[in-house]
Amino acid sequence: MRIVIVTDAWEPQINGVVNTLKATTACLRAMGHEVLLVTSEGLRTFPCPTYPDIRLACQPYSKVATMLRAFEPDCIHIATEGPMGLAARRYCLQGGLSFSTAYHTRFPEYVRARTRIPLAWTYRWLRWFHGPSKNIMVPTPRVKQVLEEHGFQRVGLWGRGVNTEHFAPDESERDHSEDHPSVKRPLFLYVGRIAVEKNVEAFLRLDLPGTKWLIGDGPQREELEKKYPNARFLGAKANALLPAYYRCADVFVFPSLTDTFGLVLVEAMACGVPVAAYPVEGPIDVVAQGRSGSLHNDLQHACLEALTLSRSHTREHALGYSWEAATQQFLQLLHPAQPAARRLGRTAAV
Repeated sequence: MRIVIVTDAWEPQINGVVNTLKATTACLRAMGHEVLLVTSEGLRTFPCPTYPDIRLACQPYSKVATMLRAFEPDCIHIATEGPMGLAARRYCLQGGLSFSTAYHTRFPEYVRARTRIPLAWTYRWLRWFHGPSKNIMVPTPRVKQVLEEHGFQRVGLWGRGVNTEHFAPDESERDHSEDHPSVKRPLFLYVGRIAVEKNVEAFLRLDLPGTKWLIGDGPQREELEKKYPNARFLGAKANALLPAYYRCADVFVFPSLTDTFGLVLVEAMACGVPVAAYPVEGPIDVVAQGRSGSLHNDLQHACLEALTLSRSHTREHALGYSWEAATQQFLQLLHPAQPAARRLGRTAAV
């Protein structure tokens, strides 16, 4: 099958959406499908408002239309709601082509956290964007429920996975890293964007024993690094380097209240690191309470309770997440781009 994935999120960005699309593309190709990724590469870009390190494409319609027309896809998936996604949506609607979409992040909550724009306004815009989609793919049952409560239709589950060979325990690495050869235990680790919507300061404010490490970058990093000098801000790390940092940690802290899944959760658990998080969308669907992590409205309580959990039990829970299984869900939610009669006509012409 010939599958097009259109996305605004792609390298050099480092985030869960990019990692999800890369893993899914690799699985699709391993299954024998032909996949074309349509990204902003080669286009003029501008900085995303309030998040300048994310670049968005300027006037991408011509490139998107040319690539889609030349590839003649069987299925079209629009992964993001930015300029690339808007261009693909326009092309499909003008050509009478069906497509699927994805809802990766709690965009309305992010926008409100940054700009105070009311949730209702952003959800209205998202209903417009996703309205023509044959299937809106979401990562967890809780997110599906939220979207349906906001009037979205045709919402289906597309889960996430983890490479359990890459993200795996190695106790020999727990006592050192390239950035800090020795730390005061316990070591509490955060991995993700350093941004207001991630609620990072809730972690930094905690009066915890030991050491706090933060991996990632973002618009709040400079401010928080000055405000909390005792925490170690290690910057963004490539995917290949992350397992070593996870393995060093005693607890992985996930303070976000707005994530739909939190891919870093399963990465940490696959390395045997128990999670401390709030009992909200994302963690509540991913973490096994009392087994692979502690979910509590008091994040300090969750951090201290997570210290008592078994690393082997945590790893065992993460083994239930597979990119192969997630990709099968993705395939089931794709929709033929053209009606059957038009597809048959095209095949006959060839």
